[in-house]
Amino acid sequence: MTDIFSKKKRSEIMSKVRSKDSKIEIEFRKKLWGAGFRYRKNSSKYFGKLDLVLPKYKTVIFIDSCFWHGCPKHGIIPETRKKFWKTKIERNKKRDKEVNWHYKKGSWKIIRIWEHNLKKIQCEEIKRAIICK
Repeated sequence: MTDIFSKKKRSEIMSKVRSKDSKIEIEFRKKLWGAGFRYRKNSSKYFGKLDLVLPKYKTVIFIDSCFWHGCPKHGIIPETRKKFWKTKIERNKKRDKEVNWHYKKGSWKIIRIWEHNLKKIQCEEIKRAIICK
């Protein structure tokens, strides 16, 4: 399937994709705040590009979009520039593993949430994952 937008329009659309304060991040942060947890968002003090960190609980949270992190259920490779996108998404997955390893060796709790699971997550699940894990 070919792109329905011109190169200029596609570039404009892609320039609006942000790594911070995405709709799915904001939705999750509201749930986390409502559950009584206080956090730091997008802190550059820590290794990797984490979405949220709860230093008190030694926990890092990543909210992974299905497209950018290659979700096995919903991740699709666009038809145009397949090699580029495959390489890009594979590198993102590799980086995710490197970041996980970094925090595991420091005895941190790592919570990765897929975009498609956000609506299903309840406050009690969040509490258990952070406090009891």
